[in-house]
Amino acid sequence: MERGYRRTLAVLLALYLGLWAGLAVAPYDRSDWLLENALVLLFIVALIAAHRRFPLSRLSYVLIFVLLALHSIGAHYTYSLVPYDEAWRAQFGWSLNEAMGWQRNQFDRAVHFAYGLTFAYPMREVFLRIANVRGFWGYFLPLDLTMSTSMLYELIEWAAAELFGGELGMAFLGTQGDLWDAHKDMALASLGALITMCLVALVNGALKRDFAREWNESLRIKRAAPLGEGDGEVL
Repeated sequence: MERGYRRTLAVLLALYLGLWAGLAVAPYDRSDWLLENALVLLFIVALIAAHRRFPLSRLSYVLIFVLLALHSIGAHYTYSLVPYDEAWRAQFGWSLNEAMGWQRNQFDRAVHFAYGLTFAYPMREVFLRIANVRGFWGYFLPLDLTMSTSMLYELIEWAAAELFGGELGMAFLGTQGDLWDAHKDMALASLGALITMCLVALVNGALKRDFAREWNESLRIKRAAPLGEGDGEVL
């Protein structure tokens, strides 16, 4: 790996560890903080373990860093109490929530949107480099995985809320009284991923001469006979 690549990763790791350590001090709710960081810890361990054999691009690591940094802020305050509106008011002298007509803390919605916006590109890199997908599937599958993992996370939140109950369960669930909170979170994550994949497609369409051919080839039927219908192919 070139020196600039290693330097970028070292800087990102140092920045994240510094931010995480600072926000680990006196969080609003220590129990909720532990819950919020459990999956993150597993993800970071897996990311570090996979790095030797499967290092991602610098752009992918930067995007992952942005998402993890936002999550660290949410975990420190609990997502429903992040004082972004107070910070906005102190900086600009007016309320962002009032200007937008928001009746709830929107930080959790912003992070769900950021999940799709930042994580779809690393997912695309994995699909391209491991599954060797091309054309349409290189854009659809990251979007599809974003939607399915977003749904899975909502199920994890629900299970945790049922398991722990009380204030801890509600703090982790973070619905803030919105009946459609899970649906909106999933929709925002999907929108973020769709925007990222559209941007990547626009860039590739402008720079790659074989973009249209690759796209069309990916949608071409490769084998007309149905699987398992006497052609010797297993299901």
